[in-house]
Amino acid sequence: MYHALLAIKEVVELYPLFGEYDLIAKVEASDYDTIGEIVVSKIRAIEGVRATKTLARMAF
Repeated sequence: MYHALLAIKEVVELYPLFGEYDLIAKVEASDYDTIGEIVVSKIRAIEGVRATKTLARMAF
C-alpha cells in the first residue's frame, strides 16, 4: 500500500503511523473536488485500502 500511495503524484508526503490508522498521506490539489476524485478513484482503488478519512485545510 505504501508504495502504491507514493506512486500517486498528488501525494506529496506519506508517513506510517501506529494506532488506529496505518498511514497518513498529504495530498495537494487545486480544489476540494479534485481531492475527492483522487481519494475515490486513486487511493480507495488500491488493494488493501479498507477506509479513508479526509481532513481538509485551505491554503491562504
